[in-house]
Amino acid sequence: MGFNYVVLGAGRQGVAAAYDLAKNGQADRITLADLDSEITRQAILRLETLLPKASCQYAGVICDASKPAEVAMTITGADVIISAVPFRFNATVTEAAIAAQASFCDLGGNTQVVQQQFKRHERAAAADVSIVPDCGLAPGLGNILAAHGIAEMDEPQEVHIRCGGLPEKPIGPLGYKLVFNFDGLINEYSGHGQFLRDGQRIDIPTLTEVEAIEFPAPLGRCEAAVTSGGISTCAETFEGRLESCDYKTVRYPGHFAAIRAMFELGCFDEHVILPDGTTLEPRALLRQLLEYRLALPEVRDLVVLRCTVSGRHNGQRCTRRYDLLDRHDEQTGFSAMERMTAFPAALVAYMQARGLIEPGARPLEVAIPARQYFDELGRHDVHVEVTTEV
Repeated sequence: MGFNYVVLGAGRQGVAAAYDLAKNGQADRITLADLDSEITRQAILRLETLLPKASCQYAGVICDASKPAEVAMTITGADVIISAVPFRFNATVTEAAIAAQASFCDLGGNTQVVQQQFKRHERAAAADVSIVPDCGLAPGLGNILAAHGIAEMDEPQEVHIRCGGLPEKPIGPLGYKLVFNFDGLINEYSGHGQFLRDGQRIDIPTLTEVEAIEFPAPLGRCEAAVTSGGISTCAETFEGRLESCDYKTVRYPGHFAAIRAMFELGCFDEHVILPDGTTLEPRALLRQLLEYRLALPEVRDLVVLRCTVSGRHNGQRCTRRYDLLDRHDEQTGFSAMERMTAFPAALVAYMQARGLIEPGARPLEVAIPARQYFDELGRHDVHVEVTTEV
């Protein structure tokens, strides 16, 4: 007997998640829900083309994630729901999932929204469903690799996560192509990152503490800087267990200097009022420019993720390093960012469907059985190399 999944949002990550569920998630039925019926139609056609022998059924539904009644109707009868819609909808969709007695996971990205979801813990537990936010790449896979490394240590002390989605080579004025939603990018570059330093939680402003970092070819020398939300709740989760825990986003050299200058000029502001009273809307213009100039559909992307966990094991100082480098898949057409965001989330949904995650609303790094998750990653085409130094 298979499972009934609903994927809210049939765009890039949504269709990639549906693909993995159809291939690896024992799916009987996958419903793709989106505001645009043409997007769902194209998504289903793509799935049928890529997986002609899949035994599951597909359905396309028009659904506005901002309307609870439509969401409730769409998810009725689901075992698990994956949200691939903007993070601002995730708290209300969580409420609908609990009411429908369906488990729920999402791609996360905003820790304030995640904290709202955790407030539904008791209701989720009473409904016998699991709510797991932040299940994509970062936050997501990076959190679980950290939890895995911590579990392998007798005395874990430090966790450092570095992650980025990049073009294969630097291109354009920012050395970058837009690999996910503009709003998600601005959210990442704004505010602060919450880390552990000397065992205490601390807020570090975004776009600061730029460091050089080396990767194997084709990446080579890159830089990493503080961004927000990349490890979501990890600092709170691991407070009292770790001395330090931090996250930085990886870009090609020079990117962060350009972005900081744009912020200082007000390019990311919603409104700017000039001395003569003229009101400008620079963010709206910048959105259009970036989505037009940095879409670069002919340029292939890659994803790099490095999670380093240090501590003591068997009486010795020990460091475990988890490395992932993923590329655009020419066979399926999925970009590296689509694959490495959607496939880890689909694995979480599959574990929820099998009842491997306890009921309630909990942080990813707490809720997921890290060793089993890690062991199953390869079957979902997520390949992580582990090295240990003593």
